[in-house]
Amino acid sequence: MDIPVLVVAGFLGAGKTTLLNHLLHTSDLRVGVVVNDFGKVNIDALTVAAQVDSMVSLGNGCLCCAVDPGELDAMLDRLAQPDGPVDVIVIEASGLAEPPAMVKLVLASANPNIRYGGLVEVVDAAEFTATRKDHPRLDLHLRQADLVLLNKVDRAEPGVLELVRELAGETPVVPTEFGRVDPDLLFDPVDRPDPVERQLSFEDLVEHGEHLHAGYTSVEFDTGIPLHPRRFARFLAERPPGLYRMKGFAWFARRDEPLGLQTVGAAVWATEAADRPARTTLVLIGANLDAEAIRAALESTETTAGEDVDPLDLLSITRYLPR
Repeated sequence: MDIPVLVVAGFLGAGKTTLLNHLLHTSDLRVGVVVNDFGKVNIDALTVAAQVDSMVSLGNGCLCCAVDPGELDAMLDRLAQPDGPVDVIVIEASGLAEPPAMVKLVLASANPNIRYGGLVEVVDAAEFTATRKDHPRLDLHLRQADLVLLNKVDRAEPGVLELVRELAGETPVVPTEFGRVDPDLLFDPVDRPDPVERQLSFEDLVEHGEHLHAGYTSVEFDTGIPLHPRRFARFLAERPPGLYRMKGFAWFARRDEPLGLQTVGAAVWATEAADRPARTTLVLIGANLDAEAIRAALESTETTAGEDVDPLDLLSITRYLPR
C-alpha cells in the first residue's frame, strides 16, 4: 500500500503544529512528521524538541525529523519502507516556504512506496487581515492548496469565512478551532490487527469541542451501470467546487473489472481492482458540496442502452494507472 505524503503549509502562528498534535492524538495511524526548517525546531506541542537531522520515536509511533528541503527525498526513503514504521507522512512546511515548491519535491520523489496526499493550507482566521497585508501571496496560496483549514474561527473577524471562500475559488475551505479536524478527512484509516493506542480518544476530543465532522460533507454514488470513460474523465477534469477527495471503485464500459480510484485536489490515481465486483462505488468528500448536482453529474457519465463506446476512450482513464 502506498504511503500518502501530506504537505501542511501556513504562515507562522496559523496553527500547523497544533493541527499535527491533534492528528497524533486522534488517529490510530503511525504518523511520520517531517519538519521543514533549519536549526532548532521548537515543537513542544508534539512533546519533543528536534534538531536538524534528528529522529525521535514516540510512544504512538510518530517519528519527528527536521530536514533541509534538499534532503527530503532521502528522508522519505527512510520513512516509507514496505511494512515500515509509518502509515502516513506529514510534512510541516516552514512558515516562509512556498507550498508548491514542497509539493514538487514530493511529486519528484522516486520512492515507489509513496504518493502525494495533498496540500493543506492552514490559515489564521483571527489574524487574517493582518496576515494578508504582511504576506500578499496568501491569496495565491489559498488557490494553490487542495484544502484550506481556516483555523481559530472561534476568534475570527466578521466575514472572514465568506472572504476566504471567495478568495480560495474552487478550493474547499473547512473552518476549525484549535486545529480540530477529523483525520479521516486527510487520510484513510489502515486495517491493523493491533491498533496503536491513542493518547486521547476521538470521543474524548469531541466532548471538548464541536463535532469534528462539522464544516465538510461526503456524497456517496453507487451504480451497476458501466460508466463512459470519456465523460467520467471530463467529470474529473471539471470537478465541482469544494471537492477535496474522492475514493472508491469505478466500472467502465469495455472493461470487465472496475478500477480503484483516488483523487486529492487535482491529482488522480487509478489501480487495478480485479477482485472487486463490476460496479461503481464512490465517496466524495469536501466542503459546501452540492450533493444533488454531484450525483446528477455522475449519473450523466453512465452509459445508455445500446451506446457504443470506443475502446480508445478507455485511455482517458487508464492513463492514471501506474506505469
